[in-house]
Amino acid sequence: MDETKVLNTRMLLAAVSVALMGWVCFDGLERMAAYWDREEYSHGYLIPFVALYLFWQKRGALANSIDSPSKLGLLGLFASLFVWLLGEVSGIFTLIQYAFIMGVFSIAMIWFGFKAAFVVWAPIFYLIFMIPLPGFIYNNLSSDLQLLSSAIGVAVIRLFDISVYLEGNVIDLGVYQLQVVEACSGLRYLFPLMSFGFLIAYIYRGPVWQKAVVFLSTIPITVLMNSFRIGVIGVTVEHFGIAAAEGFLHDFEGWIVFMACVGVLLLEIWVFYLFSSKDKQFGDLFDLDFGLDDKGTAAPNRNTAMSALHYSSLAVLALAIPLSISIVEREDIVPDRTSFATFPLAHEQWTGRQSSIEADVLDVLDLSDYFIGDYSRDDDQYAVNFYSAWYAVQRKGESIHSPRSCLPGGGWLIKRHTVEQVDGLSRKGQTLEINRVVMQMGEHKQLVYYWFEGRSRIITNEYMAKWFIFWDSMVNQRTDGALVRLVTYVPEGSDIAEADQRLNQFLSDFYDILPEYVPE
Repeated sequence: MDETKVLNTRMLLAAVSVALMGWVCFDGLERMAAYWDREEYSHGYLIPFVALYLFWQKRGALANSIDSPSKLGLLGLFASLFVWLLGEVSGIFTLIQYAFIMGVFSIAMIWFGFKAAFVVWAPIFYLIFMIPLPGFIYNNLSSDLQLLSSAIGVAVIRLFDISVYLEGNVIDLGVYQLQVVEACSGLRYLFPLMSFGFLIAYIYRGPVWQKAVVFLSTIPITVLMNSFRIGVIGVTVEHFGIAAAEGFLHDFEGWIVFMACVGVLLLEIWVFYLFSSKDKQFGDLFDLDFGLDDKGTAAPNRNTAMSALHYSSLAVLALAIPLSISIVEREDIVPDRTSFATFPLAHEQWTGRQSSIEADVLDVLDLSDYFIGDYSRDDDQYAVNFYSAWYAVQRKGESIHSPRSCLPGGGWLIKRHTVEQVDGLSRKGQTLEINRVVMQMGEHKQLVYYWFEGRSRIITNEYMAKWFIFWDSMVNQRTDGALVRLVTYVPEGSDIAEADQRLNQFLSDFYDILPEYVPE
């Protein structure tokens, strides 16, 4: 078989393998594509097409590097399928999405050989930019960027001799107040710019250190330009009213900022060009040739024949498909329990007032049952907000949302997070262990306790909770569980120990009745 037929055959069977891997990971990829409707991830639609272009551009070098299949590729394929299984059972879509990319690179090692796989590493790695961040990382990053952008934006406003006060992420101009909400954190610029920065760095024909500078500089560029945008909005509001911060002008400023960020990236490369030997034109610094890239040296004595390893990889992927179908169709065991509708509003010395969660929030949480309410005592003016969300089944899209993702927001920040035991409270020999979180916004504070409970376990770590979902699903065919969260206000100037005492007393009075609603 000649070289062209070898390459075409390997390309075709590699494409079939990728399609099979995509079939196995379909649910995760479908969820990923749904995120592309959000502005910060809207570039995701372009990523696969750009990756295919980059791959096609390397087809010549790939043909010259093709060799025997790599056993590491088959090992990597098994590893990617394990990560997929972990994500499938634990309900973490991100694991499934990364498992797909791991699988694609492993397939490249199997069908093209170890060295050839690294010829096309960049197109495969580029696929990472289409995957949304996990919720808790996104929310924490958004919260931090909101505060940082607000602080720098206020500094810009003060450069124009405008009196302004900043509290959290609220910019107070006196007559007007501007809140730097999540949409103004800069993430809608950061993610597309990072993907564009990687692409520019990849096609830039310069030293590796310059490529690294171009890519990594996308982060400070985004933060500074977004902060400047917030500052400009504050200045225009001061002079032209609140209408200047809304509608078309707001969106138009956003486009200007993104294009300015792209311009700064190109300016960096221009600066590098100015200090270079100038033995070529500026346009020649970019590898935009769509023709056959025949760079690369053919591997000596390479083996291009089909082998058992090739057929084994196809068999493994083919067998993974019915496994994925059986996992999706399998029904978990759901234990009997008492509905939260009967949770007591009067218990011991506590009197509660039940509230509810808005319908759109419930759609996101996708829980099975919940209770939320404020409990107070006659001898204490501050209440305890008690919330518990129970899930009958925790699968993809139907799993507990960690408070680490939900607590930050609206100017509230996590100032301290520790894991502590609550003395005197235990169940079946297991002492209650909780996440203790101090939240702060300006001078205001809140104390939060939370943990994950169910299936005879009390867990404080989000990742361990996911792991035990996977384990219990495989061993006991159960994935039910609950989040339990307590929140109380900490008055300015008061000792936080009083808030601890309030929450500990509430736990002491209610802890023993929880198993009725959260079965062990």
